Amino acid sequence: MKKQLLIAAVAATMSVSAMADISIAGAAKVNYTSVDFDGTTASTNKFSREMDLKITGKSGATTVVMNFGNDTTGAAGLSAEDTYVATSIEGVSLKVGAWDNGNNALRASSRGDNKLSASTTMGGVTITYDASTETASSKLADTIKLSGDIAGVSASYKSVDNGEDISLSTTVSGVKVSYLALNRDAANMDRSVIEVSGTIGGIGVKVASADAESGDAIDGDTWMGDFEGASNAYALSNGQDVTSIELSTTIAGNSVKFRNTKIDGVATQDTSFNKVIVTRALGNGSTFEATYTDLSDDGSLTTDSSTLDLELAVSF
Repeated sequence: MKKQLLIAAVAATMSVSAMADISIAGAAKVNYTSVDFDGTTASTNKFSREMDLKITGKSGATTVVMNFGNDTTGAAGLSAEDTYVATSIEGVSLKVGAWDNGNNALRASSRGDNKLSASTTMGGVTITYDASTETASSKLADTIKLSGDIAGVSASYKSVDNGEDISLSTTVSGVKVSYLALNRDAANMDRSVIEVSGTIGGIGVKVASADAESGDAIDGDTWMGDFEGASNAYALSNGQDVTSIELSTTIAGNSVKFRNTKIDGVATQDTSFNKVIVTRALGNGSTFEATYTDLSDDGSLTTDSSTLDLELAVSF
């Protein structure tokens, strides 16, 4: 009997040890959205969903990540998104596979396959080499990025095949200032954004201004707004500029934010919208968020409208 108990204890220990190298995380949200148009366009009401599942496996310094997603516009079932292997060899961090490069205020995210990222730090400067296979030409599209801290300023310079990306950020007396520029060799293709954020009298304040030259358009997805052309939320034209301000506070346990965004730069296409966002954590482990948007459109992007979006979200 003692031997059987010992064997069971050892087996249980081995099982826990094996399972400890695998973790599963995810998130899900469901939305009800009602849009009321002021013009002749018919009002809309719809339900939507977005779900993600992340499986991470580890063996020593090597990590394997597989992300799967399911949403209203996608195909039935789970679709593979990020799938990559990350490890470290002799001080060089390596990442190989498929992953999304993330959004910023100037460009939309994009997911690439057959990618390689290698980085190391020398003398306080991190050197990152990224490469991916160009399917059409079977060549490598590669970039080199240098990043580090210069007198309290986080700075990075990235060389791309048609220009350069420059990023600067610092905090002075509790105020954070950041600058991002996507400079391109072709004429009138530069884009830039500057953002300032801090707290005044217990109120969080964020202000940002993004500029695009006449040859390109802002298509990022951040707190300033969703300007991705694919999503068609606020699809912008070349040369349109964006200015946003956000005030945030907490009232009776609720996170409350007010945002105002103005879009201009092209004749007859000035647009502005105000958002009020109220978020509350629920006792059942989920989060409820209500967003009211009032949009005023002077051009042809869409007609004036008011939108109520109710969202229930959970992460695990």
